[in-house]
Amino acid sequence: MRASVLSDWLAQRIERGSGQPVYRQLHRLLQQAILSRELPAGARVPSSRLLAAELGIARNTVTQVYEQLVLEGYVTSATGRGTFVADTSPDEIVGAAEIGSVDGRKNASQSGAARIGGGIATNSPDGRRAAGLAGAGSEADRLADRGAAGSAGSAGSAGSAGSAGAAGAAGAAGRGGSIGSGHAPLASATISATHVATHAATSPETSSPILPATAPFHRPAARALSTRGARLIAGAGVSKRQGGAFMPGVPDVSRFPARVWTRLHNKYWRSLRPDLLTYAPGGGLALLRHVLADYLRTSRSVRCSPEQIIITTGIHQSIDLAVRLLSDPGDTIWTEDPCYWGVRSVLHVSGLKARPVAVDSEGLNPSAADFAAPPPKLILVTPSHQYPLGMVMSLARRRMLLEYARQHQCWIIEDDYDSEFRYGSRPLASLQGLDTAGQVIYVGSFGKTLFPGLRVGYLVAPEPLAESFATASAELYREGQLLQQAVLAEFIAEGHFTSHIRKMRALYGQRRQALLDAATRRYGDALPALGGDAGLHVVMQLPEGSDDRAVAEAALARNIVVRPLSGYYSARERAASGLLIGYACVPDEDIAPAFDTLAEAIDATLPTFA
Repeated sequence: MRASVLSDWLAQRIERGSGQPVYRQLHRLLQQAILSRELPAGARVPSSRLLAAELGIARNTVTQVYEQLVLEGYVTSATGRGTFVADTSPDEIVGAAEIGSVDGRKNASQSGAARIGGGIATNSPDGRRAAGLAGAGSEADRLADRGAAGSAGSAGSAGSAGSAGAAGAAGAAGRGGSIGSGHAPLASATISATHVATHAATSPETSSPILPATAPFHRPAARALSTRGARLIAGAGVSKRQGGAFMPGVPDVSRFPARVWTRLHNKYWRSLRPDLLTYAPGGGLALLRHVLADYLRTSRSVRCSPEQIIITTGIHQSIDLAVRLLSDPGDTIWTEDPCYWGVRSVLHVSGLKARPVAVDSEGLNPSAADFAAPPPKLILVTPSHQYPLGMVMSLARRRMLLEYARQHQCWIIEDDYDSEFRYGSRPLASLQGLDTAGQVIYVGSFGKTLFPGLRVGYLVAPEPLAESFATASAELYREGQLLQQAVLAEFIAEGHFTSHIRKMRALYGQRRQALLDAATRRYGDALPALGGDAGLHVVMQLPEGSDDRAVAEAALARNIVVRPLSGYYSARERAASGLLIGYACVPDEDIAPAFDTLAEAIDATLPTFA
């Protein structure tokens, strides 16, 4: 390949006054030429001195570009021999499928991906100048045989391209024809195609092109995802909104004692302890585990030592860890029906068979059929505040569940997600505190007591399993965030955590009552509220047969977020109709007006209230 041909092609594309440095433009253009095989593997590129002279730029600019291309693997340099295009076969494989055709077959008229002679073809005085290993005419024959006519006109009888001579835009040459004269974007359909694909995907800030996409990367998600992945996405319940009226389960982060937290955070940053900036040992920071063990023993009657506590990123990871260690794909797990949608996602991805078990006013209520079926490997419950309905599991039901687990060697996962917030009584003792057989894995989080973005949770493993859980946590999740854990440990040790909970408990209790008052003023007893005297949301029951999803959609159209209760059930035919209404993150003065807006959605959707 002659240096003058490459120089001509580059000169036509370098925009001197564009604001983008010539260095970046040259780097990008050479990348494109190599990726499109206009500069094939093994081709020698002009010396830096010659190319700089041809382009009228500083030699140092070309040298820098060549050095960068060497580092990136596009070219190789041999002292005394020159600079050569490297073998980019992996990139060539990626770019093997044509761009611009849905099924990956060649379509030169759409993508312009016709290669002229394996090299760069440019305009010349006689309109026939082409460079490459093969002649332009023979390649034009092949293009004509494929019917690769350009979008602006097919080849004429003489085989000449469109009047502008731009093969990529005006048309491919006919049999025996040559490339017409004129200024072509690349006068060769191959570069034209790659130029369109890569240039459009090239960031002006970085000169790195995105490799031409191929069919596998453009498969619809329905075809690309595994069965497990598709199931996860189909059942996703996460909301794009994570605050405002009436998002359930979100605390008021504006009341978080940020000054105290910042003081503690700065203290650790000033000390800059290297041991807090590396990976965490299995189980998390020892100081946090000690402080947390004291807190759980005192406030939740959890029987544990610091060594039994595993620090995680939250409830999801805690349950995921327990499920991975204590069950195998295909095992059965009892879940409450209804239950938290996030739990179902973790269980489905793990390959477990969930057996939904109904709940009543006393919590999980296994039927005769449940007891007659083969016993589950795991049982997942929220005994202190059932999610989402809010009832508390009775002592008799707790003892029954513990005895069943002991007899059948089941593991119970106790999700204690928000028991700190009880407004008419003291927080209840945990199910784990009643366990004498070591069958309960207790999980909790700071997401609702402090702020969701903290992403710190914990798991209390039975003593014989504690070391295995710590090892598995480090192996699976490569723990970190030790500085954050140190700040949290001191925050708890200095009493700020319990003080914050007391303040927020009083605040949330007021907001809960304000919401209930607003509902009563509007509907009286027509829409009763569930949820007990705890948590961060209430469930407003709708008349039987009501479409709670339609109500939620109507509310969202009015900028109000509520969750349809039916979405938490395993099957729609078993589902009750209602709305989960969160109040914790709604300012006091906004609760009544926001409920009036929600009532508009209810009245507009349900004929009973129209």
